[in-house]
Amino acid sequence: MFRRRQDPPSPPPASEEPSLPNRPSPRSPSEAIKPTVAPPPPEKPERRRGGLLATISGFLTLGVVLALGVLVGLTLLNRQASEPGPLPADKVVVIPSRSGTSEIASILAREGVIEHPSLFEMSARFGGKGPLKHGEYMFKAHASVKDTIETLTNGRQVQHAITFPEGLTSEQIVARLNDNDVLSGEVAETPPEGSLLPDTYKFERGATRQQILNLMRAKQREVLNQIWQRRSAEVPVKTPAEMVTLASIVEKETGRADERPRVAGVFVNRLQKRMKLQSDPTIVYGLVGGRGTLGRGILRSEIERPTPYNTYVIEGLPPGPIANPGRAALEAVANPSRTKDLYFVADGTGGHAFADSLEGHQRNVTRWRQVERARQQSQQADPAAVDKVDPNTAEPNSGQPGATPGRASAYAPGSNATLDGAAADGTGGARPKAFDASEGTRLDPLRNKTYDLGSPKTVPALRNP
Repeated sequence: MFRRRQDPPSPPPASEEPSLPNRPSPRSPSEAIKPTVAPPPPEKPERRRGGLLATISGFLTLGVVLALGVLVGLTLLNRQASEPGPLPADKVVVIPSRSGTSEIASILAREGVIEHPSLFEMSARFGGKGPLKHGEYMFKAHASVKDTIETLTNGRQVQHAITFPEGLTSEQIVARLNDNDVLSGEVAETPPEGSLLPDTYKFERGATRQQILNLMRAKQREVLNQIWQRRSAEVPVKTPAEMVTLASIVEKETGRADERPRVAGVFVNRLQKRMKLQSDPTIVYGLVGGRGTLGRGILRSEIERPTPYNTYVIEGLPPGPIANPGRAALEAVANPSRTKDLYFVADGTGGHAFADSLEGHQRNVTRWRQVERARQQSQQADPAAVDKVDPNTAEPNSGQPGATPGRASAYAPGSNATLDGAAADGTGGARPKAFDASEGTRLDPLRNKTYDLGSPKTVPALRNP
C-alpha cells in the first residue's frame, strides 16, 4: 500500500515570533499603569407607547380636572343657594300640576320667592333630594333657594280646614261644602241624614267635596261603632241607627255639653214610660226636611199636623235622624244621666230647668215667663236689644221646645218669634229673622192646650204679660 507523503510544516514568517502560551505581550510603561475600562451595558430598545393607552391617560387626566371643577362649582352653588332670599314676609304660592322645573322657577321668581331662576334650576337639578311637587305651599320670609327646594320636595302643603257644627242636616252640610271655594268637584248626592260626623276636617288645595263627605261618613261609622260597644244596657234603643236618631233629637234640643246627658235621660225616661217625646225639632224636620229651619215660628196647626217625624203625633222615635249629631250627643244617649226627669224648660241663662213632675215643670215655666216678661220690657225700652242667633251654627237651634207645661221640653226664644205672620211686638210687622218656635212669648198659642202625656192634664191659663 502506498502512504500519502506528508509535507513538513512550513516555518513561521520571519517577522512574526511564535507566541508562547500564557505569556503576556510586551507593553510600554505608560500602558502598564492605565486601568482597564469596563465596556458600557448594552442599550435597551426604546418602547413606543401605543395610541389607546395615551388616549385613556388623557381622558383620566381630563376627568380629574373636570371633577375638581365640578366640586368647586357645586361648593359655590351650594353657598349661593344657602343665602337668604328676597321674600320680605311669609307667602303662600300655588304651583300648578304638571309644572316643570323651569316653570316652577319662573313662578317663584314672579312671586318674589327667589331672585335667580337659573340658580334655582341648577340647585334643583343637581342638589335636590327628589322631584318637585305641585300644590299650595307656604314659603317663609327670606327663604333661601335651598329652603324653597326642600319645601317643594317634602310636599308639606298648606292645610285648610272646614268646620261643621253639630246638629246640621246633611243638606246644610253639602251647602257648606259648595260654599267653600278651595274644594273642587261636585257632590254626587246628599248623604242620608245622620250618616255624617260633624267636626273640623283639614284638607289640601285640590281635595274634592266628595272626599270630605266620604271622610265624614267613615269617621261617623268608626265613632258610632265605638260608642255602641260601650252603651248602657238600660238604654231603650235596639240598633245603632236608633241611637243616632235619638242623639239627633238631643243635639237639636240643647247646645250645652253639660246638659246633653240629662236631656238624653229625659227622653229615655219617656220612652220607657211609653210617653210621646213631644220635641219641637221633630215638628220642624217633618215640615221642611233637610232644610232644617222654618225661618218663622211654629204654627198651632203645624204642631198637630201628622208627619212621620212629628213626635207630638207619633209614638216613640221618628223613622230616622233629624240632623247629624256629634260625638258628645251620641255619648250622652249611650250613657244618659240616671234621673227621673220627664220635662225641661229654658231657664233664661242659655240652659234648662228640669222637673220630674208636671207640677214642678209648671213652676219652672212660670219662672221662665217672668224672665221673658222682663226681657220684653227691656226690649221695648231699647229696640236694638234683640236676641242673637249663634253665627257658628248658621242656623238657630230651631225647634227647641217651647214654654208650654205638659211638654217634654220648652224653649223660650226672644220676642222676635212670630206666629201667623204677626210680629211678637204687636206692631204687625215681620221681623227679619225669626226663631222656629213662638213658645214663651205673649203670642204663645199653647198655653191652654191639653196634652196627652200618658195621663191627660189640663194646664191652667196663665196671665198675659
